[in-house]
Amino acid sequence: MEKKKVTKIGVLTSGGDSPGMNAAVRAVVRTGIYHGLEVYGIKRGYAGMVENDIERMDSKSVANIIQRGGTILKTARCLEFKEPAGRQKAYDNLRKLKIDGLVIIGGDGSFKGAQKFSEEFDIPCIGLPGTIDKDIAGSDVTIGFDTAVNTAVEAIDKIRDTMDAHDRLFIVEVMGRDAGYIALHSGIATGAENIMIPENETDVEALIDSLNEKEKRKKLVNLIVVAEGDKFGGAEEIAKVIRKRIPTADTRVCILGHIQRGGSPSCSDRLIASHMGYYAVESLMVGRHNVMVGVINNKIHYTPLEKAVKQKQKIGQEWMKIVKILAS
Repeated sequence: MEKKKVTKIGVLTSGGDSPGMNAAVRAVVRTGIYHGLEVYGIKRGYAGMVENDIERMDSKSVANIIQRGGTILKTARCLEFKEPAGRQKAYDNLRKLKIDGLVIIGGDGSFKGAQKFSEEFDIPCIGLPGTIDKDIAGSDVTIGFDTAVNTAVEAIDKIRDTMDAHDRLFIVEVMGRDAGYIALHSGIATGAENIMIPENETDVEALIDSLNEKEKRKKLVNLIVVAEGDKFGGAEEIAKVIRKRIPTADTRVCILGHIQRGGSPSCSDRLIASHMGYYAVESLMVGRHNVMVGVINNKIHYTPLEKAVKQKQKIGQEWMKIVKILAS
């Protein structure tokens, strides 16, 4: 592996925010300083790179942030960076500061940008999987997932209290436009009778049959957890069908929304982010680049960015079998 010595590195957070991003930024900054590197924070993701919204960071810059949700560096979408002229402008800004390595904390869209940028300008990039969706190949965990799914579980547990009090059927929609991990994990953890995710085609007839069968058994309290990206159309569409086909069911809908993105990161997310941030800097130091730092079987694992953006973390069908058995 060809080594490319770095002396000044930039760190940015891109795409959707996730709890633990601040812990990752903190780890990158302090590990970089420990190794004698200059570390620069790039504001608002690639937009800050294009607009030269970049500032040097020191150890105090990341004090008292490990427990905070969101990201102190902010995040934004940047259409200009998708164009060659925008990436050239970004490179020129980095060159003025002599930044020769980047750590990108984000999801697959962020990694696609990093891969393209590195190919064009030969700047080593290290990706850290910061996404609540846990949908990136090459890591068993992603920064923010644990916090988001626990937020969903806590909310659903509270909803269950009123379900039980009123004998209601509740359809709870959680985040997951392209991936159903939050729905799957929170649904199993809260005893949902049905879970609907983008990875599986929703069988409405099977759902109605299941609810009718439970009604015959006088099981009037039912919980359905659905990912927002479910192909049938989400909680509201499912509720319309149930209200039409089973009018006797007291059906309610609750959409949890962006509450799942916020909040103080869990211990697990803080540890994951700190671990990954440390190894991101170590990777740049030894000349490893254009990889994503992940964790597989509790060990640090490196996946080429190209592979990370082309593949998705897949949900095993045995999980859906477990859901069916446990909900019976």
